[in-house]
Amino acid sequence: MWKIYALLTTAMLIWGFNLPLLKYLLTFVGPVTMTTFRILLAGVSVFIILGAFKMLRLPTKKEWKYIIGGAMLNVVLHHYFLNMGLFRTSGTNAGLILGLGPVLTAISVSLIMRNSPSKVQWLGFIIGLIGVSSVVLAGGGIGGLALGDVFVFLSIAAQVLSFLVIAKAAKTLDPRIMTAYMMVVGSAVLFIISLIQEPGEIKAFANVPPLFWLGFAASGIIGTAVGHMLYNYSVGKVGPSKAAIFINFNTMFSLAGSALFLGEIITYRHLIGLFLIIAGVILGSGAAEDLWKKRRARSEDVV
Repeated sequence: MWKIYALLTTAMLIWGFNLPLLKYLLTFVGPVTMTTFRILLAGVSVFIILGAFKMLRLPTKKEWKYIIGGAMLNVVLHHYFLNMGLFRTSGTNAGLILGLGPVLTAISVSLIMRNSPSKVQWLGFIIGLIGVSSVVLAGGGIGGLALGDVFVFLSIAAQVLSFLVIAKAAKTLDPRIMTAYMMVVGSAVLFIISLIQEPGEIKAFANVPPLFWLGFAASGIIGTAVGHMLYNYSVGKVGPSKAAIFINFNTMFSLAGSALFLGEIITYRHLIGLFLIIAGVILGSGAAEDLWKKRRARSEDVV
């Protein structure tokens, strides 16, 4: 279990540091076009990685239903609404709404999969949300509800539902294989959307500087391919609720990445939020309960 927690933390580190990189890339190419080719590169990279380890296989007809559903939710809707939302709302509002992910996941799992988290995990979800809110609010006040806020909420809602699909498919299909197919299918749909919404934007790739391609490769291969492989694999092992609580780490690592690469300032409010996020992850992931049960079992063995 602790190995999975380490994989989830690594995935959040990758995603967190990927956000400042995406801000740089989006100064050269439109969001939908950029996302299309970044995810396509990620999908091809996952296929190459899995092929090297001889893990690839063709999905069954039933598994294709999960792949298409996951691609539409996790790739198309999540990334499309997130990009559209970030263009219409502040980073503060977006960060706070994205912080709802673990709580929404817990509610969805409880309602749809009838697998309710424990009281300690619910406490962790709430503490983690307070921590995310503290970090986000340290950057400025919350503005009024805008269309962008709705888009960001739809983005995280689509991602939450995709976790349920991935967890169900994991009974027969390795989530890493599912990730590869999802990304290629999703990028094909996003390509059609980009042609409609951003016609001619593909030409922007011809005028980007050399540094852009280094960032593009890092974001696609490491930030998207490796990050999603680790996360989706973990969802299949520990379930959506426990995996989702680690999304709070995304805010923390994004903050660190922004401070390192974008020169943003970290305040004491950020540090308080960081403490609450870590506490929320320990409680919400079930790690605290696992430790308590092991210590109790040891003490009983001694007696």
